[in-house]
Amino acid sequence: MDAVDALREIATLLERQRASRYRSQAFRAAADAVAALPAAQRSDPATLRRTKGVGQSSLAVVLEAQAGHVPGYLADLRAQVGGGLESSLRPLLRGDLHAHSDWSDGLTPIASMVDAARGLGHEYLALTDHSPRLRVAHGLSAERLARQLDEIGAYSGDGFTLLGGIEVDILDDGALDQTPEMLARVDVVVASVHSKLRMPPAEMSARMLQAVAHPQTDVLGHCTGRLVEGARGTRPASEFDAAAVFAACAERGVAVEINSRPERQDPPDDLIARALDAGCLFSIDSDAHAPGQLSLLDHGAVRAERMGVPPERIVTTWPLKRLRAWLERPR
Repeated sequence: MDAVDALREIATLLERQRASRYRSQAFRAAADAVAALPAAQRSDPATLRRTKGVGQSSLAVVLEAQAGHVPGYLADLRAQVGGGLESSLRPLLRGDLHAHSDWSDGLTPIASMVDAARGLGHEYLALTDHSPRLRVAHGLSAERLARQLDEIGAYSGDGFTLLGGIEVDILDDGALDQTPEMLARVDVVVASVHSKLRMPPAEMSARMLQAVAHPQTDVLGHCTGRLVEGARGTRPASEFDAAAVFAACAERGVAVEINSRPERQDPPDDLIARALDAGCLFSIDSDAHAPGQLSLLDHGAVRAERMGVPPERIVTTWPLKRLRAWLERPR
């Protein structure tokens, strides 16, 4: 097999496993380094050893691929990851409204995220990097977001559309962490709580209700902020008046996100049931921070199907024309 393809597939599988970002980045860097070599030098072990970015593990992958074998490292990862989770809902998903690039805390450039989305057969992907208050995630100021939006159009075509968006922080008082001008300019606004997750329930409810009522909010992201597994440890769910918040979402046409990341599983099952009973729309999103994580949508699809969420109430099953009509709805 092609050595560059093998290195990139290893990176993608590591990302799906949510392995250390340094491991996947190392294999992506090696793939870029090998791809940049003149064709005649790619098969020269001495040249490869001297090439910056090609380490011992990536060199072994390249040499095995060039010898006509599936590299052992890749074969092991394929066995570990398997074919993904299956559900009748997953093939109905046309896109994803929550993903990050290296403009904030994602691992790769926009182009890599777009290539992966196209590879999965997405009709659309919303690029939703973080807003400025989330400094640890290198959130986008209004100026940086404007520059990013100027680049968005170059990635659409051939049946695929990259939507401009933002995952905007819900501030303590319920305001959204971006200028009104930029919120009006983006296609998709995912509003999420990232701070003071243990705020008293009454205050958290008021905070979330204010955000849901904002005329630019489209999706309520990972609504409890909980973590149930993974390298970051666990974190309990925030407490809020679910009946009031989901009623507001239903009234405003704001979709409740079913976050597909296994470490989140957010909302919990009982809150998905309550949002369903309230008449809410849903958005099954990957919250991907790397190309390989876009495929995590199958986790969200399995949960939504198990909870009996009708496909017609999941906005990410809608074709782009219908999705745009919803995003442009009167507020």
